[in-house]
Amino acid sequence: MDREILGRMTEPTIPTAPKAPAAMVVRSADHRSLRIAHLYPSLLNVAGDGGNLIALQRRAEWRGIPVDVVAVEKGETPDFRTFDIVLFHGGQDVEMAVAAADFALKAPSLRDAVAEGVLIFAVCAGLQLLGHRYISNSGEEMVGAGILDLETRGGPQRFMQHAACEVTIGGATETVVGFENHSGLTELGPGCDAFGRVVAGAGNNGRDGLEGARSGNVFATYLHGPVLPKNPWLTDQLIRIALGRIQGIGAAEVVLAPLDDDLERHAHDVALTKAMANRGKLTALEPAKLVRGQK
Repeated sequence: MDREILGRMTEPTIPTAPKAPAAMVVRSADHRSLRIAHLYPSLLNVAGDGGNLIALQRRAEWRGIPVDVVAVEKGETPDFRTFDIVLFHGGQDVEMAVAAADFALKAPSLRDAVAEGVLIFAVCAGLQLLGHRYISNSGEEMVGAGILDLETRGGPQRFMQHAACEVTIGGATETVVGFENHSGLTELGPGCDAFGRVVAGAGNNGRDGLEGARSGNVFATYLHGPVLPKNPWLTDQLIRIALGRIQGIGAAEVVLAPLDDDLERHAHDVALTKAMANRGKLTALEPAKLVRGQK
């Protein structure tokens, strides 16, 4: 493949499990940094979702792929077309309302980026604000970006437990694990697909067996955990899609250097065991109680 060069994996900069030796990775000779925009990191991180950024950054850097991370806070409206990945994480209703008011200013640029294939990975509140609207239990309406064809309303029950779903990307299907904690009832429209099919947990609404949403290179889920460190397969799929877009090739053509994922697989398996132990239930809370001020 004419785009292929040899690259050595760099050592991680933080203590971690040992990784595999150098291997082949598809990269262009003049490859710039993988640019990641992290939306509202100081506002939306109630469930440790910032770990998703760490997983993407480390798994790229361990393969010798440089990463440039930009925090995008309230009042900042960059050209999102200049990024390769945008992360949009979860938060409670109060913080979500602050983000929603500001997000209206960012949405046009983000829609332009989506049209050009920039990858978005969203969790919980991010999922809801990428839709048409979110209506809280108090009746407050937060207008979303309309990037995903979905709508969410606050419900009377809190879905709070370890969860799992089957996710298919690029023809491969894997079980993705995480922790759901929301009372939103999300309904998908015909303009988007589900992120996955529920194996254990409540998913989008506790009724239709769907989890999250996907449209093109936009992926959204209710799974916290954080979800990416426990699911290295999913993390690598996102990296492949982003690199493929940069290089003008299909994600399937991007061959990433293998890593030693024993630690990640163990975390995945423990989370899956916990999810399956509560399979068939909508929540680990019995009875489920709605906590005011949370979504």
